[in-house]
Amino acid sequence: MRKPGRKIFWLCVGIVACINLPVFDSLAQNYPVKPIRIVVGFSPGGITDVLARMVAQKLSEPLGQPVVIENRPGASTAIANERVATSPPDGYTLLMVGTSVTVLPSLRAKLPYDLERDLAPVSLIAVSPFVLLVHPSVPARNLKQLIALARSQPGKLSYGSVGVGSPPNLMAELFNLMAKVKTVHVPYKGGAEAAVALASGQIDLYFSSLPSMLPLLEAGRVKSLAVTSVKRLSTLPSVPTLDESGLPGYDSINWNGVAAPAGVPKAIIGRLNAAIGKVVNTAEMKESLNKQGMEPQTNTPEQFAVFIRGEIEKNARLIKLIGVKAGE
Repeated sequence: MRKPGRKIFWLCVGIVACINLPVFDSLAQNYPVKPIRIVVGFSPGGITDVLARMVAQKLSEPLGQPVVIENRPGASTAIANERVATSPPDGYTLLMVGTSVTVLPSLRAKLPYDLERDLAPVSLIAVSPFVLLVHPSVPARNLKQLIALARSQPGKLSYGSVGVGSPPNLMAELFNLMAKVKTVHVPYKGGAEAAVALASGQIDLYFSSLPSMLPLLEAGRVKSLAVTSVKRLSTLPSVPTLDESGLPGYDSINWNGVAAPAGVPKAIIGRLNAAIGKVVNTAEMKESLNKQGMEPQTNTPEQFAVFIRGEIEKNARLIKLIGVKAGE
């Protein structure tokens, strides 16, 4: 339950919003008149941060104002999420949302915000299939051989992740469920540590985004068996999908988009949505995204809201199946 003080706060916000509707209309017509901030729940340098900076740089032109990045890492992005959820609904503080935001409601019994009530979807930006990678010592040349190996040695193979509820963790557990195998979870503090662990043979497999692993893949220190989306990755056309390699129906991707505080005028949401669609779907941006292992995918605010609802429900089912209990 939300604390009484927070209920009073949001009641006051609603009253003030009603009183100032004409003011909000004026703000929407003139928007933007000052720099816009995009809050990222990860440290600089990661794939989400890189994407946010790519988009921010391009958005400055159609919006006519600088778009800057504010990194607020911690608590599996909950700190950044709350920062934006409690910001003024004026369109000047936005949030880079991704897979983790739809996992948190199932992992944390208490969150200082409500995802669907306190944040307004603006647009999806990009999706990024992951790659199932194994250490060269693993005697499997394809997914079917890996499944057969795992079934013959229950609990012997291990996989890395960057924590419970992270995309690599959920993708590996979905693999375990669909393949009817048992591989052991080994969490690491970050993707770099997990990558080193795989390359050195400390773990046997790892679901990872492609860019961070490409040097190791090209050097032969890891090998790719399949990609997690239902269609092949354009940058790895020869690598089959899990769906076509023996696990029909397997489809799991990482994704990112932009959200705003609830209550931002629809005209501002529409302006932001149009600007994002314009910059993300250019040939230049598509090429840049593909180099990062991502593919552009934008939609309307309404479609993005439906997408987020589906992701919340899908992740809740998976988390329940793998037996992870919600913490505080």
